[in-house]
Amino acid sequence: MRIVVGGISHETNTFNPVRTGLEAFKIQRGKSLLEDDAVRPLLASGIDVIPTVSAAAAPSGLIEREAYMQLKEELLGRIQAAERVDGILLFLHGAMEVEGVGDGETDLVKSIRQIVGSDILISAGLDLHGNITPELVSLADILTAYRTAPHIDVLETRVRAAELLAYCIRRGIRPVSVMVKPPVLLPGEMAVTNVEPAASLYRKLPEISRSERVLDSSILVGMAWGDAPNAGASVIVVAEDRDCTDEAYRKALDLAWEIWNERGKFCLDTPSGSIDETIEIACSYPRKPVFISDSGDNITGGAAGDVPLFVERLIALNAEDAVVGGIIDPAAVALCEEAGVGNRLKVEIGGKLDRVNGLPLEIEGRVTNISDGGVVVRIEGVDVILTTHWQAFTTLEDFRSYGIDPQEKQIVVVKQGYLFPELRRVAAFSLMALSPGFTDLQLGQLDYKSIRRPIYPLDKDFTWEPRLN
Repeated sequence: MRIVVGGISHETNTFNPVRTGLEAFKIQRGKSLLEDDAVRPLLASGIDVIPTVSAAAAPSGLIEREAYMQLKEELLGRIQAAERVDGILLFLHGAMEVEGVGDGETDLVKSIRQIVGSDILISAGLDLHGNITPELVSLADILTAYRTAPHIDVLETRVRAAELLAYCIRRGIRPVSVMVKPPVLLPGEMAVTNVEPAASLYRKLPEISRSERVLDSSILVGMAWGDAPNAGASVIVVAEDRDCTDEAYRKALDLAWEIWNERGKFCLDTPSGSIDETIEIACSYPRKPVFISDSGDNITGGAAGDVPLFVERLIALNAEDAVVGGIIDPAAVALCEEAGVGNRLKVEIGGKLDRVNGLPLEIEGRVTNISDGGVVVRIEGVDVILTTHWQAFTTLEDFRSYGIDPQEKQIVVVKQGYLFPELRRVAAFSLMALSPGFTDLQLGQLDYKSIRRPIYPLDKDFTWEPRLN
């Protein structure tokens, strides 16, 4: 058995005007792909794995067409060069948007089909924040997505995509994926998978997947900050063959109907408020650290990461013992490095990438740390981490590399939505600031142009009647 492995993965925030170039991608080529933990089980079972190229970039704006085409052509070239192939295993995201192309996954899989034909099985592992098109479902045989947010089952999902592919090839099974898309648009922060109603919905997946003649099932919350016709939730069920797609479709329909009925119950898993409200609560909280998510400028959701509103308000409210991690501003970092550790300076920070939601903020502070990726400037009781590149502060080590222990701070502001697992474990309390930005949780604040309508919660006064297959 010979299986080709590769893919291109990106979560695209279409509201972010900063394009994603080739330099943003981490690329694995050739034999290095054989070291991937998702590939090793295939090798261990005696399967001949043909590595191609696998490229992934952090969430950000539209992918530059030239960058995508270069990666795509390399992947297609390596697939074309492979001799006899039994299956294609792809590591994708599901919310990749390319300027001038549109949905990247659909375009990529369509191009692969043109090379390998209709008989070769294609299996793809997806992020549950994917915005899935019907065409992608018709082009791929197996689509399976993460079942946890925050994501702790990335490897498990990729292994499942690989094992399902190998299983079907060995048994001569021709699986068929079916999808139902309820008109629901959910920010990921309102569909944390261990919080109701998402928790109960996701608990149904293993049972559905064990049903007779069903291979797998997935709920995709969707990527709310991807303004595309296919944005929104999806339910996918993989049937063993075309003869049992009606039953698979009914299972997908039932689950999609439940999502629709529960739409008003999806909510944040932590208390929320305005920037000022969350700062005031954090200042008075009896224990430390209190984490505040600057949700509107969430780097992990593809926002710009340079809106300085939180710094401005922390200073205005005389907050003490606070750290903001961080603000991307290479120019400000260079000026701080020139000033040197221990010295004071005036400098404008932020407001250079996201010019919609924040203006540059002039601060006067003392440089307290210079690291490889940036600097720390202390303004009264507030430490601000300035970075040269997009950096999501999702672990304690992310802070410690700048000489800061977040566990010793009263207030820790992070440019993310739901807290990542390590920060969640150490937080004495956590808050969600409903701040402006390209990942605004108040979706009505964003200028959607391409998304299908009506869709909840942008539209509320409408009914949805899912149709039988």
